[in-house]
Amino acid sequence: MQKFSTQTIRTWSILAVLVLLAACSSLKLAYNNGDTLLYWWLDNYVDFEDDQRAEVKKDIDNLFRWHRKTQLQDYIHVLQKAQRQLQGNPTPADLLADYNDVRARTQALLLKAAPDIADLALSLKPEQLEQMEKKFAKNNAEFRKKNMKGDKDDQNKYRYKKSMEQFELWFGNFSGEQKDIIRQASDARPLDNNIWLDERMRRQRNVLALARRIVEEKPPREQAIAQIQALIRDTFSRLDNSERKPFFDAYTNSTIELVHTVIRIATPEQKAHAHKRMQGWIQDFSALAAEAK
Repeated sequence: MQKFSTQTIRTWSILAVLVLLAACSSLKLAYNNGDTLLYWWLDNYVDFEDDQRAEVKKDIDNLFRWHRKTQLQDYIHVLQKAQRQLQGNPTPADLLADYNDVRARTQALLLKAAPDIADLALSLKPEQLEQMEKKFAKNNAEFRKKNMKGDKDDQNKYRYKKSMEQFELWFGNFSGEQKDIIRQASDARPLDNNIWLDERMRRQRNVLALARRIVEEKPPREQAIAQIQALIRDTFSRLDNSERKPFFDAYTNSTIELVHTVIRIATPEQKAHAHKRMQGWIQDFSALAAEAK
């Protein structure tokens, strides 16, 4: 069996770190336990076999050493930029540029990881693909349960609640008047969870179809890499070229307007709260990066 892909895990680590940023009050503590969390997260999708586990854990350990040395300083710069924007009242155009920057970074990272993703795909077994398919189905059922329950007002209310959890993490408490304004901006976003479910299932089908083809045909490594790169590019370009582009554009623009609204109505104390939280994360990242030297 080929070596489990370190770069593949690195790709997913970006998502893991972002989740930790949004959900954990002690970033440093969460990051220092991230190797264990990431292992179990990946295992839920692939169900590692006995002869894979030791190699996976070794690669995850290498991942976090790599991540400390090469990525944390970039996170610090991103947070410092956010602090400057917050002080200067960013425009929707500024926020759109930030979104496009993150999107471009994500695509570049995935394309860079394509050779190692190919190595992983070539090493998988059919039963591991079945586990991945089951995990996708479970995730989709959870999506339906949370996002598609009730009527339109219920779904808007749930979406607003999830947004407020993030805004309150950054800015602290909001007044009733502020919440009313934010709710209006939240509800102004297009609402069609059937589209989001269909899109996520489309991506899952494409991933599984390519993985099965690679497992069954065992193509040369370079061919597998090219196929994976094509899938990555197709996934990103779909936002700009699909029949649903008007919906995607409207949702992106209205979400940016929602964020802009929150920043615009935030009090100096709330902005100071956000600045302080970002500064705490900057200090945690700086300490973590220093430990890697």
